[in-house]
Amino acid sequence: RVKGIVELHPLFGEYDLIAKVEAEDFNALGQVVVDRIRSVTGVIDTKTLTGIKF
Repeated sequence: RVKGIVELHPLFGEYDLIAKVEAEDFNALGQVVVDRIRSVTGVIDTKTLTGIKF
């Protein structure tokens, strides 16, 4: 388990997984991605997309 990830979904195609991360701000999001997700064995690359609530 990675703190900050609230959902994981498998994908077909270029990427293997999509992870929904909840963070208080962009700095916290960066910490989850860089310090936690990218340090997982087998993770080669990540792509970060951000969204907002309407």
